[in-house]
Amino acid sequence: MDAKSPHIKNRDTPPWGLYQRNMFWRYNDRELPPFNTHPDVLERLASRKLSQNGWLYASSNAGLSHTHLANRQAFFRHKLVPRQLVDTNERSTRTSLFDGKWEVSAPFGIAPVGINKIYHDQGELAVAKAAGELGLVYSLSTAGSFPIEDVGKANEEGRANRFKANENLDVDGDGESGGNENSRKVPEAPRFFQLYMPHDDELTLSLLKRAHESGFQACILTTDTSQLGWRHDDVATSNYAFYRGIGGELGFTDPVFQKRMAESGIDPQKDAVRAATLWIDTIWHGRAWSWEKAVWAREKWQEIAGKDKPFLIKGIQSVKDAEKAADLGFEGVVVSNHAGRQVDGAVGSLDALESIVKAVGERCGFTVMFDSGVRGAADVMKALALGAKFVFVGRLWIWGLTIMGEEGVRHVLRSLLADFDILMNVMGVRSVEEIDGGLLESGPRVYGLLNEKSKL
Repeated sequence: MDAKSPHIKNRDTPPWGLYQRNMFWRYNDRELPPFNTHPDVLERLASRKLSQNGWLYASSNAGLSHTHLANRQAFFRHKLVPRQLVDTNERSTRTSLFDGKWEVSAPFGIAPVGINKIYHDQGELAVAKAAGELGLVYSLSTAGSFPIEDVGKANEEGRANRFKANENLDVDGDGESGGNENSRKVPEAPRFFQLYMPHDDELTLSLLKRAHESGFQACILTTDTSQLGWRHDDVATSNYAFYRGIGGELGFTDPVFQKRMAESGIDPQKDAVRAATLWIDTIWHGRAWSWEKAVWAREKWQEIAGKDKPFLIKGIQSVKDAEKAADLGFEGVVVSNHAGRQVDGAVGSLDALESIVKAVGERCGFTVMFDSGVRGAADVMKALALGAKFVFVGRLWIWGLTIMGEEGVRHVLRSLLADFDILMNVMGVRSVEEIDGGLLESGPRVYGLLNEKSKL
């Protein structure tokens, strides 16, 4: 926490851990931090802000929530083993993706989450901007509630502001913010577009074209959600925002979908319910896709965006599926069970990661990423130690957005960066590349599964 450390100037990222010092100093200025970022507290604060339906959509899981619980139990199976007397003074949280194609501030970023507008009016715009400011990957869902173009501009605004936005870390040791050269160590992180593939090829191509033209540099095809899983609370309350006319803006602004609405005699300005229903029934359509169709989508994305633009499959839990994706030439997979929201009683995502990395982790040009169940920096480090090259974070920033909009997202992400930076320091880790299985002591896959919903 030494703000005057001579080592700070030699680091290749800002001293993210000093955000902790900034928060401690606030009391001297008769202020307190915006809010507590412990996941339990975040969840509780967010639940007070949202309507019943907003809260249920955000927190509901498939079936009895056993997959959701399994995600957390999988993390508990692995314990971190700190190393001592390692010179971590010039450690780096920075890493690169896809064999050096892009630099990012940290090996974690924004998971694609739909209809952010139900959490806060600023929706995806706030999240995209904050991620851009901090040099973190931003991912936009096809089920987003703002146009692709507007979200791209918001992320670009954050990127352009990233030096100024990070001048507020105290490096003078006086408790005051100020401009410093460390703020210029924030990389320009890429943005990803997550595709729910419509059962309308012309619309799929239009979405991919819009994403490319809006500066999205990789595409992630989510394959586990052609239809929502059975979520008791949502069903019991008839809770589906799109059927209430909420969240269709990404579709309403698409030229192909505008044609489809006109063909159906729908004016979204006069009948948002029918318009949003047509939109969501086109992308969450319940129709099964095949590997051949996924290959087609990758080919079309790379025809539009370029052969060097990665295309990944998200929702992979099976080793056979991961091997199939690698064999077919996909640039990577995201090991994910949709945070336990699709299949109840499924394998914990971290357990799946461990098996998948053993099978395909060393394949040349193939990147394994991770999603589902992450609640803090220790979880990120465990996933990296098991072989993930990147980790997506979802619910934490959703709660931050709910609590305080853009500033809430920023506070959550800065806190997670600080948490990770500090964890590297106290774990004796100098770089992301040093994070490997040697940092873990892991137990067997034996769980006392409780028939109750996890708090987190």
